[in-house]
Amino acid sequence: MSTSPLAPATDRWGDRLPRRLGLWSAVAVVIGSTIGSGIFRTPATVAARVDDMPLLLLAWVLGGVVALCGALTYAELAAMFPRSGGIYVFIREGFGPLPAFLFGWAELLIIRPGAYGAISITSSAYTLRLLGLDPAAAVAGLPVRAEQLLGAGYILIVAVVNYFGIHRGAILQNVSTAFKVGALALLVVLGFALAGGQGLSPGAMLAQRAPVGLSPFLLAMVAILWAYDGFADLAFVGGEVTDPQRNLPRAMFIGTGVVAALYLAANLVYLHLIPIQQMKGAELVAADVARMLLGSAGVVAVSAAVAVSTFGTLNGSMMTAPRIFFAMAEDGVFPKAVSRVDPRTGAPTGAIVLAGCLGAVFVLVRKFTELADQFIIGIWPFYALAVAAVFVVRRRRGLAEVQYRTWGYPVVPALFLVGALLLLGNYLVSEPMLFWLDVGVILSGIPVFVAWRARQRALATRARVTRL
Repeated sequence: MSTSPLAPATDRWGDRLPRRLGLWSAVAVVIGSTIGSGIFRTPATVAARVDDMPLLLLAWVLGGVVALCGALTYAELAAMFPRSGGIYVFIREGFGPLPAFLFGWAELLIIRPGAYGAISITSSAYTLRLLGLDPAAAVAGLPVRAEQLLGAGYILIVAVVNYFGIHRGAILQNVSTAFKVGALALLVVLGFALAGGQGLSPGAMLAQRAPVGLSPFLLAMVAILWAYDGFADLAFVGGEVTDPQRNLPRAMFIGTGVVAALYLAANLVYLHLIPIQQMKGAELVAADVARMLLGSAGVVAVSAAVAVSTFGTLNGSMMTAPRIFFAMAEDGVFPKAVSRVDPRTGAPTGAIVLAGCLGAVFVLVRKFTELADQFIIGIWPFYALAVAAVFVVRRRRGLAEVQYRTWGYPVVPALFLVGALLLLGNYLVSEPMLFWLDVGVILSGIPVFVAWRARQRALATRARVTRL
């Protein structure tokens, strides 16, 4: 483990970052990291693929069930291993250091830069629209668009905020989460209260039927699971949550449950006001609903809500993801500088600088769709591997060490694994080149891991010889 004379001592779980996040800040991390632009935009994508009302609602319910199954399973692992790094730690404890390193390698090159880029571009694009500027405009003759440049700026802003301590990042997260939940809840309430005769009756809504194939349904589930992504992010900061064996499971369950309820309510109000065939072409369906209710002011309000919502999601990702690199450096499989902890703020500053720089670079060279796709393909194999770790850890350790037991075990983690396999299998069929490209990048971490371990052994041997 990498330490310095000024570094704080490890706690009884082996983590040396200070525990400053209480229950409701932890809940805000889950909700704020999950609710981004997805619920404002994804329903149109889903309707284009599933134009049968009962099946469309079923798809959103299934997405919530899969996310909740993942959260409940991670809650058990997080209570057992309340350490910085989350999924990295779970995979390491279940399957060993190499698969865990490959997760960190994928986070470094594929997952986190893709997430930062996709989220920041969405936030910057809506900010520019609010200011009356063209997000796609070139900047001073440079080969980047305005939304990319501002997106890189947003990444650096949240990196600076979190550089000065997780308590500052938590304040920003709590405020932005309260705003986005309030905005979405207000849209739902107004949608049902002010619709008057504009809305469809429940019978008319459910009467919208159409044949739907399995492949379009699974593609719709990909979009829905993108909207639900974020349920696992709290585990990355498990080493900074107070009373972790109690608060981590509670926060994961409460946060994911609130998100699922809000998503279902939002879809119901969208479908109450807009027929499913019309929704197919509504790229920003929430803005269409707001326009029906409040006129042009509603469109401005929703655009502002999306900009703030995605900025909050970006901050949540910057709060959580650098802890993966920090945990790897603590294990000696990343450079020692990445494990640096500021002695005053307790922030893993080395990891935050690395994550911020990577995100800013990627957003300047990749487009939104490329970034979003690389994130989904990169993260879901490891989501599945971390959930599968619960079976391995239980078998090795027995139930005596399980502080919190996953409800419905083994059915709940098995359902998540089925959902993950369907998603990845569908991506393999629909985007084989992108799928195998990302797999190749992930597997390229194997020789890196072997070479790094050999170097570490050589350095240790040389140090022993020198002492002799």
